[in-house]
Formats: sequence, C-alpha cells, structure tokens
Amino acid sequence: MTETKHAAAPADVGAALPAIELAGVAKEYHSHGETVAAVRGLDLTIAQGEFFSLLGPSGCGKTTTLRMVAGFEEPTAGEVYLHGADVTGVPPNRRDVNTVFQSYALFPHMSVFENVAFGLRRRRVPKPEIKARVGEMLEIVDLTGLERRRPGELSGGQQQRVALARALVNRPRALLLDEPLGALDLKLRQAMQVELKRIQREVGITFVYVTHDQGEALTMSDRIAVMNDGRIEQLGTPREIYERPASRFVAGFIGTSNLLVGEVAGTEDGHAVISYGPDGRIEVPLRPGVAATPGQRLELTVRPEKIGIGTRRPGGALCAVRGTVTEVVYLGTSTNYNVSTATGAEMVVFAQNATSAEDVAGRGDTVWLSWEPRHSYAMGAAQ
Repeated sequence: MTETKHAAAPADVGAALPAIELAGVAKEYHSHGETVAAVRGLDLTIAQGEFFSLLGPSGCGKTTTLRMVAGFEEPTAGEVYLHGADVTGVPPNRRDVNTVFQSYALFPHMSVFENVAFGLRRRRVPKPEIKARVGEMLEIVDLTGLERRRPGELSGGQQQRVALARALVNRPRALLLDEPLGALDLKLRQAMQVELKRIQREVGITFVYVTHDQGEALTMSDRIAVMNDGRIEQLGTPREIYERPASRFVAGFIGTSNLLVGEVAGTEDGHAVISYGPDGRIEVPLRPGVAATPGQRLELTVRPEKIGIGTRRPGGALCAVRGTVTEVVYLGTSTNYNVSTATGAEMVVFAQNATSAEDVAGRGDTVWLSWEPRHSYAMGAAQ
C-alpha cells in the first residue's frame, strides 16, 4: 500500500519540465484468482501546453492510464510525475489536475454561474474574483448570457461547455478528459472537437484526452499515443501515425488502410520492387529496419484516398494492380469502391467526386488501381 503524501513541488520548475511523466507505470487487477494486466510498463512524457490523446479500443488501458494520472487509481509499479513532482500516492484533490468525464455531473439545482463557481467558493476565493474568473471562463467557452440558466435548460453541447468551464476556472496545470464527447450526436461532436481545440489553445493548459474515436484524435491532437493491450503501439503526430503506421494494428485502427503482401523481385533506387499478380507491379520505399531481399514476402500498406481507379492501365504508373469491382458506394463528396485484386486481396478506394458524379466503374468491371510509390509504406516481413 503506497503511503499517502502531498505533492512536493520540485526546487526549480522550468518551462522545459514536462507537464506529465509516466516512468515504468503498470497496473494489475486481481479477479477470481487471476491477474489481469491493464497497463504494462508505460513510459510517457507529455509536454506543457500540449493537446495529447490516448487512443485505442475498449480495454486497451487508456482510461486506466488517465485515472492513474488523476490519482483515482494507484499504479502497481512505476511513478507518476506532474511538473517534475512525484505524485505517486498523492490523493486526487492534492494533484493540480482536473478531470472531465463523459457524464458531466453538473448540479441540476444550480445555475450555470454557480456550477462554474463551485470550486472557487470551496476554496474561499473572494467574491469579486469569483465573478471575474467565472465571467472570463464563460466567455472563453461561449456561454456569456446564459449564467442564470440551469443545466436542464441547456443543450448537450452547452452542458459540455459548462463542465469544461467548471474544470478550467480553477486554473489546473493539466486537464484530463475521458471521452467527454461520447454522449453527443455526430454533428455536435464534430463541432465540439473544433471548439475543444480552440479552448485549449486559448487557455494554454495541457489537455490529455482519452478516446476510441480516431477521427477525434486526428482532429484535435498535437500528438497521439495509440494503445493496444496495455502498451503504446505508436507515439507521434497525427500525420506520422496516419501516413507511417508502425504496425499492422495501427494501420488498421487509424482510418482505413489497404494491407497487401507481395514477393520482392528486386530493389531499384532505394525501392523494393514487388511483382503483384500476373501483371501488377508495386514499388515501396525502403526504410531503416525493413529488409527487402529477392524472394522475401513483404507486407505493405496504402491508404484508400491515395489510389486512382480506371478501366485502363495508366501509362508510366509505377504502382499498378488489376482487380474486379465488388461494390460501389456513392457518398456525395466521394465514391467508395471495393476491389478484389488478382491475388484475392480486398482493396478499398476513395475517389473524390471532383469533376463528375458518374461512377468510374460498376460492379463486376475489371479496373486498374494505381498510386505513386511514395504512398506505399513497408510494414516489414509478412508473418
């Protein structure tokens, strides 16, 4: 049992200190005689003022990680640091962080103003300062003029903003958000994603955001940690994770990705050349750590929006694969094609309807899929 303590501030808190640091953090639960590892030896550093997302499927350990930062759970092993201070064992109310959950937990009998002011009143902040700080925060979250309303008179998005204002008015050094948009409908959720990023930039506080929605993470985050089975599979910017997935899991979980396997025929100018099917060819840039020798089976990925589709083989295309259209779905701004390649692999193509609403091809048609070699990404040797 970890002894309860107060968070001790480091002697020199400089701008270079990370807002949050996890060192070898692990969490195990014991149930019915079995040990379940929820988080496995996590090392993580989150910078001051960063919008950082923990992304992954249910049960991957992201919420448990957030709860250990907040102090609601204690790690089985490892340490949690907030701005350089070891807070392992420090209770939640003595950590300079606030948490916003999916259920906003607003006081239904209190006005918007009183909900936001609640924490300040408990801290015995002078009334003039309470009025000024609550007013400033309501302006930031775009709720000025609604001070006297009660939560039941607000929309879901407005209630979400009240919960944010209540958490931010105490000026925590970090705000932890556990799937706070999960209860909103799609259109409002998308609007709130933009609002959350705007609010975070305006207040300049570190946000740590837990979500299973890759669209949310890509939209808002400075960096993303993709988690799976209690570990971080990949850590990077949204662009890095989307364009350069480190594993099959990341490629499949972040957006839609076409995973292909082919035999290396040779190498040319830093590219592996793969003969694909009876008349297809793929080039993929080689990267450090990925070997490509003739005869080796290589796994690669290419995103659906990078692929062109047509009924004729394009001249000069260095990546070209033949297949048969199995499904066509018109989505207004784009048309999605499912294509079964000559080797039996299933590929998806997102074609923008930029110039015509007419389909390029229909079900049963033979088509050629083509893309630039730089859009091929080698995952490693096929298992």
